[in-house]
Amino acid sequence: MKNKAQLLHALTLFISASFGVLQAQNAPVNAEFGIKGGANMSNLYSGEVDDKNAIYGFNVGVYAAFPITDNIFIQPEILYTTKGAELEYNSDFVSGVGRFRLNYIEVPLLVKFKVTQNFNVHVGGYASYLVDGKVTNESSAGTAFDFEENINADDFNRFDAGLSAGVGVDFDPLSIGLRYNYGLTTVGKERSFLGTNYTFPDAKNSNLSLYVAYKLN
Repeated sequence: MKNKAQLLHALTLFISASFGVLQAQNAPVNAEFGIKGGANMSNLYSGEVDDKNAIYGFNVGVYAAFPITDNIFIQPEILYTTKGAELEYNSDFVSGVGRFRLNYIEVPLLVKFKVTQNFNVHVGGYASYLVDGKVTNESSAGTAFDFEENINADDFNRFDAGLSAGVGVDFDPLSIGLRYNYGLTTVGKERSFLGTNYTFPDAKNSNLSLYVAYKLN
């Protein structure tokens, strides 16, 4: 908990400092505005992050990039993005796939470094708000055991935050990039049942996204 609090505190300081730097600039020149979207490979982790139980989804939204220098930009974004995990099970009686999907409004705040004219590296953090989600099950036992249900978002932590890092290749006005988000906030809330406290799901978001961006100006 102490390490988690320190990481969240560092993320807050980073976002605050980034906004301060942006406000300290005179009217920025060559600011960029655009739209973006792509595919996600997401998972939930409780120990080490791995690619087991990954689920596929999408991200779509808008971005802006404000220059600090010729090669350094502050880049805020607003995205609709899907996360979650998938679980395959197989026993002597039944096999199938369960999917747990979470849909967020996400606000990354990044510092983008243009290493060359066509290649960039970006690092920063994100904060997101859980909008809704869905649980589905498809089994070999027949349609009677298959279901699709919307979750009650209030049963989960509405807010998520984490660290972001990625790379991009720019072909004006198009850009292609790969980004990884490492969640710092537990997805589930703590509950009590028969005097026992538990958290479900006791895990954090992990998300790899491939995106295409289009500059509008």
